[in-house]
Parts: sequence; C-alpha cells; structure tokens
Amino acid sequence: MNRSIIKPQTLKGFRDYLPSAMMARERLIETARAVYRSFGFSPIDTPALEYSEILLGKGGEETDKQMFRFHDQGNRDVSMRFDLTIPFARFAAQHLHELVLPFKRYHIGTVWRAEKPQKGRFREFMQCDFDTIGTTSNASDIETLFVIHDLMEAIGFQDFTIRINNRLILNGLLEKLHLEEHSAGVLRALDKLSKIGVENVQSELVEKVGIETGQAREILRLVGVEGSPEEILSQLENSGLDSEKAAEGIQRLRELLRACQQAKIPSERVKLDLSIARGLDYYTGTIYETFLNERLSFGSVCSGGRYDNLAELFTKQELPGVGASLGLDRLLAAMEDLGLLAESKTPAPILVTCFLKERAADYLRIGRLLRKANLAAEVFPDSKPLGKQLKYASQKGFRIALIAGENEFESDHWQVKDLSTGTQQEVPESELVATVEDILAS
Repeated sequence: MNRSIIKPQTLKGFRDYLPSAMMARERLIETARAVYRSFGFSPIDTPALEYSEILLGKGGEETDKQMFRFHDQGNRDVSMRFDLTIPFARFAAQHLHELVLPFKRYHIGTVWRAEKPQKGRFREFMQCDFDTIGTTSNASDIETLFVIHDLMEAIGFQDFTIRINNRLILNGLLEKLHLEEHSAGVLRALDKLSKIGVENVQSELVEKVGIETGQAREILRLVGVEGSPEEILSQLENSGLDSEKAAEGIQRLRELLRACQQAKIPSERVKLDLSIARGLDYYTGTIYETFLNERLSFGSVCSGGRYDNLAELFTKQELPGVGASLGLDRLLAAMEDLGLLAESKTPAPILVTCFLKERAADYLRIGRLLRKANLAAEVFPDSKPLGKQLKYASQKGFRIALIAGENEFESDHWQVKDLSTGTQQEVPESELVATVEDILAS
C-alpha cells in the first residue's frame, strides 16, 4: 500500500530553531534570568491558555484582533496569551493572599499574536518579563530602567538608547485639549510615529481617531519637542500645559534622570522622547523603549512602563506596578544581522573521539572525568575513521578533540588537538583536565 508523504513545513509566522540558534537563545535567557535575579525578582509561570475574558480588551482593539482564540472540547471560550503582563495581573489577583507586597517577579515564556510576520517579528515568540507590583514608588520606576540598562550591558551591547516618556504628560495634554475620550486612539496613532511619519500620523488622528486638525497639530508639536532632557522638561513647564498630571509626570522623569546621573549611567544611553507612547492601553506612567543604535529598523528590543491598576478587573485591592519585557526573538534577529552570534552547533567544546571500538568504555570514562571537572564533553559513539570524526568536530564547532589509540592507552597518554589552531600535543592522562582548561581559557 502506497503512503503519501506529508510535506514537512511550519505555519506562516512560526519557526523551528536549529541548535546554533537555540543555543544563542538559551544564552540570552540565562543572561536575563541572572540579571533579574540579581535585583531580587522571583520566577513564576502561567498557562499558555487563558479564558478569553481575561485577555480581551486589555491590550486594545488591535491586540484583540491578533489573539489566537477558539472554543476547546468543553466549549469554553479560550485564547492563547498575547503577552505575559495580563496573565500576571490575573495571577496576582488570584494568589494575592500568598504574595508579599511589593512583589517582584520575572517570567520567561512563549506568547502568540496573529500579526503580520516580518524581519525579527513572528507569530510565536518568547518574552522575558520582569515587574514590581504593590507600590507607586518612583524608586521602582527608576529601578526598572536600571534593570533594562544592566540587562543590555550583560548581553554585550554598548551602543544602545533607552528612550523614556511619561503617559501623565500625554494625558495632561489630552485633558487640556478635552480629548480624554480619544486617548486610546491618539496613543495608538502616536505609537506609529517612527514607522509611518508625522504626516501619516496626523492624517490618522484626524481621519480615524476623529479629532480636529488643529488638535492633531498641537499634539504632534508637543511630542516633537527636542533637546537635552532638561531642555525638554523646561519647555514642557513653560508650554502652558497647566496640568497636575503633567506636572507629576515631569517630576517623576526629573527624579529618574537625576538617579541615572548619580548611578553613573552614561547620559547618551537615556533619552527623553515625548513621541514614545506605547500603544497598549494599560500604561499610565513612565514608559520605556530600548533601541540598538546600529539597527533602529528593528524597533524596540526591550519595552515597558508603569500601570496604575492592571488587576482592577480581577480584585478590589489596588495593585499598581511597573515593569518591562525583553523581546528575545527580535533581539536575536538583530544580533544575527549584526554578526554577534557565535557560530556553534554544540554546547560542549570538547569531543572525545572513538578510535578503538573495544575501548569504548575508556572513551566514555574520559568523558565523565571531564564533566566531573565541569568541562562539557561529547563522546563520539562509533569507531569511524579519525578523519571523519575530526570533520564532524569541525562542522559542529568543537574547540578540542581528544584522541587515543592503542599506543596512547599503553603509555597512559592522550593526544590533545586544538581545532582552532591545528596544534596537537601529547599529555599524560593525569594532566588532561589541566591541559584542556588552559586551551579553553586561551
């Protein structure tokens, strides 16, 4: 009976990760985890599926359209999470009696959005979130920027900019223009400034949001103010905004910028940008977007902000918070484009070759000896010609190959080949670990 072959393929907007890409991904995850833990953030996890009512309306109309939503076998209306923040709000409300406030959490997990796939943007992707809830203190807003900055440095970037703004300033302007009911539409339009430009945003504000041309120009004039952070804040104070909200936003930004200066964060890495809006509806205070200066086209790779009470639909207790998310897959795409990913297809730098089939136990013993010394090593399983094994080692990116035949076993020695230089030396087994450590450290 003939059986048809199913074409192996992935869905549009989804991707497989080969070992080299997955190892780079895991390195970023390990780096993010280490940085988050160093600030005292604790790990949590939540399900991939939530009741749709938990997620609907929390990220805006556009996000609702992008949700993967269906009815399960029990005919329950469920959706796949589109970010990690909304599930966290539900989590916090549900487990409030078990948490000590303020509560600091990090969550590294997969999310799904049915948006148009493009370079560095997929329908399934991973986020690395961190949040502090249960406090309105500006210290937490400032610490959020510190975490973003230290995370980018730990990953290995030097040339990056964290752009900041405060939604209270934008809300104060909308209040002055009597446009509070249009705030969601205005913020979503402003969020497109870097993508479609001032003229197209003005058209969207007038034609889609429904505000007057003069109002649109006033909004764009304010968000277009440029200069040093102090110059921008001074212009805001002298702009006639006359809003308590805006004044609070200005004060919180001043405190943040002063703290960055005191912490000796390079001034060129923090920029006050009034055009940063963050299109999601739940942000209410300081907001952050992080750009790689070499690749602005990739968009923000780490974004977030303060929210007054994201859990208000799930609990009567107020849970203000602030946090941000590292866009792992977008950052990986940028690093690949910049040539910053090491080409390696193995997590182990050492290959123990198998020269004699009858000595398999000895090769496995040496592999275990290296691992006991915290040196990752792979043992080749077959006694194939040495040339084929060395080709395998080269293709997978091993740094060192260990070789032993009958003569080496008789003399209790090993041949140690540095695959990066082609040099080879014979050492006693008793010195094998130290020799390998020296080569890897060079």
